[in-house]
Amino acid sequence: MLRIKIYTSLTIVLLAISSCKAPDLGRQDVNKSVPASYSNAQDSTNTVDLGWRQFYSDPYLVALIDSALAHNQELNIVLQEMAVSQNEIMAKKGEILPSLGVNVGAGVDKAGRYTPQGAMEATTEIEPGKEMPEPVPDFIIGFKASWEVDIWRQLRNGRDAAAKRFLASYEGKNYLVTNLVAEIAESYYNLLAHDNHLAIVNRNIEIQNNALEIVKAQKESAKVTELAVKRFEAEVYKTKSLQYLVQQEIVEAENRINYLVGRFPQRVERSSVEIIEIEPMNILEGVPIQLLDNRPDIRRAENELEASKLDIKIAKADFYPKLELGARFGVNAFNPSYIIRPQSIIYNVVGELVAPLLNRKAIKANFYSANSKQIQAMYNYEQTLLNAYIEVANELSKIDNLGNVYELKLKQVNALSESIRISGDLFMSARADYMEVLMTQRDVLEAKFELVDTKKEQMIAAINAYRALGGGWK
Repeated sequence: MLRIKIYTSLTIVLLAISSCKAPDLGRQDVNKSVPASYSNAQDSTNTVDLGWRQFYSDPYLVALIDSALAHNQELNIVLQEMAVSQNEIMAKKGEILPSLGVNVGAGVDKAGRYTPQGAMEATTEIEPGKEMPEPVPDFIIGFKASWEVDIWRQLRNGRDAAAKRFLASYEGKNYLVTNLVAEIAESYYNLLAHDNHLAIVNRNIEIQNNALEIVKAQKESAKVTELAVKRFEAEVYKTKSLQYLVQQEIVEAENRINYLVGRFPQRVERSSVEIIEIEPMNILEGVPIQLLDNRPDIRRAENELEASKLDIKIAKADFYPKLELGARFGVNAFNPSYIIRPQSIIYNVVGELVAPLLNRKAIKANFYSANSKQIQAMYNYEQTLLNAYIEVANELSKIDNLGNVYELKLKQVNALSESIRISGDLFMSARADYMEVLMTQRDVLEAKFELVDTKKEQMIAAINAYRALGGGWK
């Protein structure tokens, strides 16, 4: 009989040991390598070292960004998500510590006479000649403590994972700030471009009206026909209709900024300087390895990856035995007058070591899921890093190409502006017809629009390069 008990005990121990072994998984390390440079330059000077207040010199734009950082609803939502993540850290810290509670209760119990408990109570005297009351009251005052001993760091890993996720939410907030600052700056220069479009349209309307008066005078002198007058008049109407379309674009651009700033529609204060007179911000890209420190989305992905690694350790600890301690101390009696007597004191101390035996499939499933999420977080980090590098490379190339485009557009506008004067002189001397004058005016209007748009794209490319490098949140 003793031998059977020994074999049974050994079998249980072996089962417990075998059940505590976690499955082996192939470990994969994240690839953090990036090219040495964006071009052949090795200068580590980086525009990101400038805060956005230094990068953007327009005081109206700075004021708009300041207001958005205080009132933008999406940013405030993210700040509350950060508060939730911070509270989760507090909750995980609380799970590590022992719990202590106070218990005060009262009740009454009536057992059947022909039950073991009822028979015992009927034949028991509290004191000589004094029987147990029926029903039996119950009064208790005491303290109860419990503590799961964190042998395998499961609880501490949970706390650390929550901390990593809080840091990820903090970097998510920084990434949102980076994009918010860039979007406001982009919308601001888009608004300035529309202002310039409107000014160009107004100047063209004035030029076309003057040309129309000249054509009318020539008609009176029989130098042109009514057809020429009507064609010039139609061109004036066409340009005036364009004026209203540009005004609508200005309204929508202003309201986009108002939305980002978190306010209802109103006029947006802005610079009156022509956008073509504004020099694009200078961009110094530094070296790609700086992206790991400067880009909030990369740091967020890194913190999420670290949290997922801790989740694997937490899931792995489920395979091991858990040690739980419990204690209780207080007084318990059926009469309040007996509470203060030493005989009413109750206490117990319990220690349990619990190891999983039959629930291994559920534990394995959680473990494999945690591993898959860790691999997913690894790929997400690598994808974020790759995307950051490509964004910078695209914007740097765009800045160079737009610089060349702008120089050619400027030469085009200068040539066409001179052609207006020439076509007018030729028309007055009957050496060019009115269609040549009209087409020249249209070409100048389109070329000036394109010049303004190219300058705007130059500004936006510099803004996006600054954002892609990780600027805008400091």
